Amino acid sequence: MRQQLDTDQVSRHIAATPHALYEIVADVTRTPELSPDIVRCEWVGDSTGPAVGARFKATNKFGRGPRVSNRPVVITADPDREFAFSRRAPFSGTLVWRYQFIPEANGTRVIESYTVTEPVHWFGWFMLTVMKGAKDRRREMRASMATTLDRLDAIAATPPNRGRRADDERS
Repeated sequence: MRQQLDTDQVSRHIAATPHALYEIVADVTRTPELSPDIVRCEWVGDSTGPAVGARFKATNKFGRGPRVSNRPVVITADPDREFAFSRRAPFSGTLVWRYQFIPEANGTRVIESYTVTEPVHWFGWFMLTVMKGAKDRRREMRASMATTLDRLDAIAATPPNRGRRADDERS
């Protein structure tokens, strides 16, 4: 059964500054702390941090399938306002992931969203549904975004230099 993915978003008020939240999200090496679907992220090539055109390698794992890597490119790096990247993978289409940071009283409204700019190929749907056991990928992605914002809130509430995984601190 082919599922329809187009766009979705989740938002949450977090009691932290846009700057603090941008710094966490734009450091893609911290993405595994946030997203339940990401196992590892690292800057590649000459890229060492968030800048338009910077590339990183992301390793994803969801469902019962194997780990899958892709190489997103940063398309927006507007400190304290927005961080976005485009992710393309064979048979998986192209998705733009975006984080927006909107100042509010006592914190920031964080909006995480995705937009499909190139649909998933039929073989990609086969891999998702049969090989990886994804029943409703749209619902799973929405739940993952909600978890990501929950974890961002928890990390932002942690004192500086805390909240990173122990293995990150040893490297």
